[in-house]
Amino acid sequence: MDSLTAWLTKVRSLLAPSSLHCLICGKTSRPAAGLHGICAGCEEAIPWIRHPRCQKCGRHVGCPDCSRSGEAVPIVCNRSAVSYTSVMREILGQYKYRGNEQLAPLLGSMLDRAYIRLKAERERGQRGIAENQSAHRLSKASFFLNKHSASNPRWQADLLVPVPVSESRLVERGFNQAERVADVLSGRRGIPQLPLLVRTHHTGKQSFKHRAERIADMKHAFAGNPDGAVLLQFEIWLETLGKRTRPLQIVIVDDIYTTGSTIRACADTIQTLCDGYGKAAEIYSLTWARS
Repeated sequence: MDSLTAWLTKVRSLLAPSSLHCLICGKTSRPAAGLHGICAGCEEAIPWIRHPRCQKCGRHVGCPDCSRSGEAVPIVCNRSAVSYTSVMREILGQYKYRGNEQLAPLLGSMLDRAYIRLKAERERGQRGIAENQSAHRLSKASFFLNKHSASNPRWQADLLVPVPVSESRLVERGFNQAERVADVLSGRRGIPQLPLLVRTHHTGKQSFKHRAERIADMKHAFAGNPDGAVLLQFEIWLETLGKRTRPLQIVIVDDIYTTGSTIRACADTIQTLCDGYGKAAEIYSLTWARS
């Protein structure tokens, strides 16, 4: 009987979830089911953006910026994983300013949720276009309709481009937070990641500035990476795509979207680079948080 009891105890311990030291709350508790390194309680409290109200910038509440601006926006859309609550602000502070690099896999896996949402949205949109085209052909009295013409087209990002940091910021932090998160997404989805951009000057902390100041700061803040190795990688990547007729699907990756001035400046530079190679591009952005 004692041996049976001991065996059952061992089985229960194997089946029961082990505890962990949560990266968010710091407590030892039951691990989350979907995210590595945090407890179940913190996972349940994550403020996911599941239904963006603004289809352009991905904001979860009303967005006056996109509606009032008459400027052309160089990205198709932005999608963010979470809303920037006080808890999310603390997590980003631990990662970005206090050098807790072990949070990168967690933030990267959270960003992957935003990528999945973007991918699903693009595929729904493409399916709708295909169905409309099929209906149009049928209305023209077609006697034959290809059963695959309205199938669900697959959408896949072709390249991830992290927002670069200045040399002084890189020395201060020791790493580029956007690049580390992009690395995680690249590994999970098999999408190449390339540091295609550099900062031309240090812009200071944007969190202390008003919208107009941020927009002014970001003008001409980025340029194409002059590193010959990076340019060669980009050219090889373009060659591997061959004579593809559809535009390149390029995704900018950053930690947070506030006014969008950083993303827009990066997108403008990427568009200029693609134009220089005679390549059409659709540019998107993914950020971990949306303020």
